[in-house]
Amino acid sequence: MQIIRQLSALRERTKLIRESGRTLALVPTMGALHAGHMSLVELARRQADDVIVSIFVNPKQFGPNEDLDKYPRSEEADAARLAEAGVTALWMPSVSEVYPDGFATSVKVANLGELWCGAARPGHFEGVATVVAKLFNQVRPDIAVFGEKDWQQLAIIRRMARDLDLDVEIIGMPIVRDTDGLALSSRNAYLSSADRQAALTLPRALNDAARDIGNGADVEATLADAKARLLAAGFTQVDYFALVDAATLEPLATHDRTGRLLAAARIGATRLIDNIAL
Repeated sequence: MQIIRQLSALRERTKLIRESGRTLALVPTMGALHAGHMSLVELARRQADDVIVSIFVNPKQFGPNEDLDKYPRSEEADAARLAEAGVTALWMPSVSEVYPDGFATSVKVANLGELWCGAARPGHFEGVATVVAKLFNQVRPDIAVFGEKDWQQLAIIRRMARDLDLDVEIIGMPIVRDTDGLALSSRNAYLSSADRQAALTLPRALNDAARDIGNGADVEATLADAKARLLAAGFTQVDYFALVDAATLEPLATHDRTGRLLAAARIGATRLIDNIAL
């Protein structure tokens, strides 16, 4: 596996891949790789001849009081894991390589980026859309694979690709969960043992709400009960627990179309997100 840190070298490698007629998949990550990330890599390898994984902790998607400085980083272990998985190349640029002096452009997906996590983390999805657009232009993949754990991010990237006529197929990978049901996340490393146990209330509340709404329970009352359950379990704040249209992310008052239950809540100093299809 080639580790690439300069854009010129990346373009040389991808040019050779394209000239050989091979298909190329991109798996964007921020590193601190876990089994969820590796499932994206495995899916990408099944879908394309070559796979490039990017590791870049994107400063533009972190707010001023968020965890940019302490976000988990494990470059050597990540690189070894990717090499063992048969990845073609690891794109691991510096911040200055991605955002050179004078960088002044941003990509904003209106409406989709302003709801839910966009409301709780102003500017977050503008940072996500900007870096993903850059990654697509840098790598020029045929396919890009993203996890469904951040359903809103996936919806935004799909909309951006359609709106900007980006010639890349976006594939979503179902959420990978630990044996106890908690969705895998790099931020799970922040949880104390007690918080980890309490955090299991989040996937359980989603599953129970999906079951109840699917059986005809009142949506508003079910969502209110789920929020109260999280707070009673030790979550300090519930940013949202909502039933939304799976494509537009608009809130639904009734379960009358393909929906998604989305949730974001804080336990201790850690913010967790999760979702489930309905």
